[in-house]
Amino acid sequence: MKTTDKLIRVALVEDDVRIRRTLALILDSEPGCRCVGQYSSGEEAEQAIPALDPQVIIMDVNLPGINGVECVRRLVSKGVGAHILMLTVHKDTDVIFDALSAGASGYLVKPVQADSFLAAVRDIHGGGAPMTSSIARKVVQAFQRTPVPSEEALSDREKEVLTWLAKGHAYKEIADELKISYRTVHTHIERIYKKLHVNSRAQAVAQYKGAVGGWGSRQ
Repeated sequence: MKTTDKLIRVALVEDDVRIRRTLALILDSEPGCRCVGQYSSGEEAEQAIPALDPQVIIMDVNLPGINGVECVRRLVSKGVGAHILMLTVHKDTDVIFDALSAGASGYLVKPVQADSFLAAVRDIHGGGAPMTSSIARKVVQAFQRTPVPSEEALSDREKEVLTWLAKGHAYKEIADELKISYRTVHTHIERIYKKLHVNSRAQAVAQYKGAVGGWGSRQ
């Protein structure tokens, strides 16, 4: 495997050129990361990112033209499977909730320190969902009010993976627990998202918790 295959490929969508260049420099200075694209607007990102195939997208909430939440929604609808981390100036619960509902997996509040930024990128790439407990609770409560797809839609292994996901484990930890590869875990989770008609870890976990007792507990 080539060294570049091990890098976390990150795309940045941020209209503030100073912040965008600083984040790109931080990424490129980190041996395990690479900034593969920088965009100043949602429209530009919508056109370029699907072909770029990044693993992580850093998305500013307040963009000129279409905002970050709408950009997330459009990218997800185009089949972009990257983990999306939102950047926001204020902890606006409704906006953050909308972003998570659209398909984002977590958020950071600006200004963000280099070490915190890199930790969040690694966390979200590994299957984590950096967010406060109050936001996570709101997401879970909202999706518990929606009809829960039949557990029969998932295979036994997918139910097992989802159970570990709901416990807060990262993809690598799930792989270690189930003695399967990281890539296999990622494939299972992609199938879970498709079968449950969700776009993010938060939504999948909410569906899981919306089932009485959790599906995994009844196996």
